[in-house]
Amino acid sequence: MRPETRYARSGEVSIAYQVIGDGPFDLVYVPGFVSHVDLRWAVPSFARGLEQLAEFSRLILFDKRGTGMSDPVSGAPTLEARMDDVRAVMDAAGSRRAAIFGVVEGAPMSALFAATYPERTAALVLRSGFPRVIWAPDYPWGRTEEQYRVDAERELRIYGTRADAESVLLGLAAWHDEDVPAIVDYLRWCASPGTLAALARMNREIDVRHVLPAIRVPTLVLHGAEDPVVPPDAAAWMAGRISGARFITIPGATRLHFGRGTDAVNAEVRAFLTDLHASGAWADAEPDRVLATILFTDIVDSSAKVAELGDRGWRDLLVRHHALVRQRLARFRGVEVDTAGDGFLASFDGPARAIACARSIVDDVRDLGLHVRAGLHTGECEIADGKVTGIAVHTGARIAGLAGPGEVVASSTVRDLVAGSGISFADHGRHALKGVPGDWQLYRVVESAG
Repeated sequence: MRPETRYARSGEVSIAYQVIGDGPFDLVYVPGFVSHVDLRWAVPSFARGLEQLAEFSRLILFDKRGTGMSDPVSGAPTLEARMDDVRAVMDAAGSRRAAIFGVVEGAPMSALFAATYPERTAALVLRSGFPRVIWAPDYPWGRTEEQYRVDAERELRIYGTRADAESVLLGLAAWHDEDVPAIVDYLRWCASPGTLAALARMNREIDVRHVLPAIRVPTLVLHGAEDPVVPPDAAAWMAGRISGARFITIPGATRLHFGRGTDAVNAEVRAFLTDLHASGAWADAEPDRVLATILFTDIVDSSAKVAELGDRGWRDLLVRHHALVRQRLARFRGVEVDTAGDGFLASFDGPARAIACARSIVDDVRDLGLHVRAGLHTGECEIADGKVTGIAVHTGARIAGLAGPGEVVASSTVRDLVAGSGISFADHGRHALKGVPGDWQLYRVVESAG
């Protein structure tokens, strides 16, 4: 029987989800490009594969915002918004901690989720995953811009004739004959042509390479030996960047998590997760490291302002400044870490929120007659006494020091993680940061959609 579809509220958006199975632990299945929680059960090999997962777990399925039975949205959801959706679905399903199983385009977000929320991630499974889409000198497995454009245009042919759609789908996976008619209907119901095109534009910007070393949960990376888009070497490289990750190539498997090869993939997932659960490694643990976005703000020329206003006038202005900053932190889910003099240190669980908060602070303090500069960096932070510390914090402070009055300057890691957010950046040059190894490419935020 098809599971009952329910809805979780994520901000202003309703997310469709299903729960099937009553295993001893929870497994959240994060879909790839598009999905439809009801119609996936009409695809024989897909339904069979999900039933296999539900044999040993309590399986939680959902449609990301803008696709399937979840609310439509304008444009494409960011990785950050999709992480919020996962947490909302877990909360609605009563899941405090789960294994996260990300497939294809769902894999980068799942990696980011595991690094950001280790307290909610017992284990991570990545199937047909990749850390980056587009070719770069230090990532030779990506597609060129032209290849990506051609691939995106070809995928839109699923909305043409059935012959067109079947030719596209046969190029992505080795199907069972019984699957083909159902999968064409399934994909057409998953998303509209405009939504599919918007997702393609967003996905081309994905780059979570800097996140991988921050993943500290047990991880299994599975990749089809016959994947026509992402070569196994790319997945092996990704696994090598995650501490302790296991990498397995599945003979005969292609790209999508249904069709031929699904049984072998699910057998590996079952063995990995059931052994992990039996070993006791699943137990709740208080993480001592977490991926976070660090925000530093600082009032420019504060000494001159003190001289202008006098000590009492300055203290009164500082009280108003601090109240404004704290209001903005509350609005954008920032956590105040420290306040030193006229500056703030805060942490965020999402870089787009951190950017929006920084821009709001910089813009709004002008009404107080002040100019503020801000610096942002996303990195792995140590947690001591409930506060973030470590090299990522020092990096954020150094970046803030390179911002001018009214500027928000961010590291390349921040820029890479806000794909699809509508935030634009300008080159701020390469810099050596005092006390931080290497040269750092920095960017100035020039526009925010928030």
